[in-house]
Amino acid sequence: MKPRVFALDFDGTIAVNGALDVDVATAIREARGAGLLVVLVTGRILSDLEARFGTPPPFDAIVAENGAVLRLLTLPLPITLSQEPDPLFLAELRKRGIRHQSGQCVVEADADAALQVVEIIRGLGLPLGITFNIGRLMVLPHGISKASGLQEALWRLRASVHNAIGIGNAENDHELLEACEIGAAVAWGSEALRRAADEVVPGNGPSAVARYIRDILSVPRIPPARMGRRRMRFGTLSTGEPLDLAIRGRNFLIGGDPKSGKSWMAGSLCEQLILQRYSLCILDPEGDYACLEALPGVIVQPVGGKEALFLGLERVLTHPDLSLVVDMSAAPREEKPLLVRSYLKALNHFRRTTGLPHRVVVDEAHYFLNRLDDPELFDDELGGYLLVTYRISDLSPDILKASEAVIVTRVEDRRQALALLALAPGVATPSEWMALLAGLAIDEAVLLPGTPETGDSLTRFRVAPRLTAHVRHRLKYADVPVSLEQEFVFTQGGRPTGGRARTIRDLLSALPKLPDDVVQGHLARGDFRHWIENVFGDRELGAAILRLELGDVSNVRDALRRAIEDRYGGNAT
Repeated sequence: MKPRVFALDFDGTIAVNGALDVDVATAIREARGAGLLVVLVTGRILSDLEARFGTPPPFDAIVAENGAVLRLLTLPLPITLSQEPDPLFLAELRKRGIRHQSGQCVVEADADAALQVVEIIRGLGLPLGITFNIGRLMVLPHGISKASGLQEALWRLRASVHNAIGIGNAENDHELLEACEIGAAVAWGSEALRRAADEVVPGNGPSAVARYIRDILSVPRIPPARMGRRRMRFGTLSTGEPLDLAIRGRNFLIGGDPKSGKSWMAGSLCEQLILQRYSLCILDPEGDYACLEALPGVIVQPVGGKEALFLGLERVLTHPDLSLVVDMSAAPREEKPLLVRSYLKALNHFRRTTGLPHRVVVDEAHYFLNRLDDPELFDDELGGYLLVTYRISDLSPDILKASEAVIVTRVEDRRQALALLALAPGVATPSEWMALLAGLAIDEAVLLPGTPETGDSLTRFRVAPRLTAHVRHRLKYADVPVSLEQEFVFTQGGRPTGGRARTIRDLLSALPKLPDDVVQGHLARGDFRHWIENVFGDRELGAAILRLELGDVSNVRDALRRAIEDRYGGNAT
């Protein structure tokens, strides 16, 4: 998480007796000078605040009246986020002699009048709620809170609560701290708020808040050690208990064989992040994540080549409620490394400036992050990467070292398995490790030791279900070789011809050269169909080949080639 917003309560947090602490005021200027937004979030009435601060106030925005009124420096008038107080309600307060103060939306009274205020609300049948603030109470419509007001402010400022740090001291700050990525309670405030907060600001007065702000300014991101409350569901343990990991800041690495479920796992994590309203940019070389467009706020941007390099990137990523899938499946293979390299550099610039996107996903990461000769490519200071690869041994050692949680699906390749074992030394012998990884089911994975949630243990789990349809790596399978035991052996009269195919591309390249009786023999026996279905798991292409087996086709060689190219793309050959 890159800090982008400070959301500060006023009385008792940064002010004493209604006066802003001088050291806090200086820290606020330093924060704004560093490019951070500072939002005052308070229960006070706006006119009272404006009289104290003068014009312009020392904040980028003021959320007043406990979330009901918003003041932006860029607008001449405040924005009311709720209706005005009900005249009948105010009349009943006066009738009962309850001293109160009205703002544009809020009604304040002494906390001791709570029972009478509840009687009035109930008697009039009004949709109002009471929030306490030390010795005072505030009456507002249901749903209005400091959190709702802050979210309205940040939406207009194009910032995200996931880059926000909220600081408060009293009962009416619970929702504020809950909404922010980090909710910090001051040590001298409410005990209940301290128990609920992510962090406690040590000290005994506002000057401690100034120190806390400066400490945040001194780091490019909040380190993963300060995990926070937000979690992602990885899956389920053998005991039936859920396996959840904290989201914030971590670099996740997912490794495994082709068709082992690693992109299913990555897609599940992406879905959860999107639904928690994190902003993602997914660099998708093969078009596997286009299905995420079914989720709210996800835009898929097809990229055909370097001529469309940054089309739509900046426009989308300046909105914190949007996620972008850069679909490079139609781009020429030789252009993809340059595309991804350029995108990563641009994303690092955006993230350093705005804190967005919150997470960068790179599929087929071994193609693009196999060296670190350019420090702008992988920004380890910011973190927040999700890398997916079937060739973990090809990743840069610096990338492997920066991975703070490693998830592994089935691996049968010895070289890749040993590269993974190097990330978890001592957990097993090489033979035990090979047997473990090769024995993982399609819906299973292991989490390597080293996370606070699992400690030094290797954790095996069943992967959480997906919400969106999973799309196989069809274009990638044109190039990925299967094992020697799974290769296709061409035969003639029951004897091998010497020709073999380990990829879809190999099969397509071989078809024009094979004798007619070899092609027709394999087709008649169902050899092509069985290989496609059993090795690649492609039932759709298998069904198309079955139709060729059962039909009367004059040129089966061309028909078979067209069926494969229709499925895997015309450039598969």
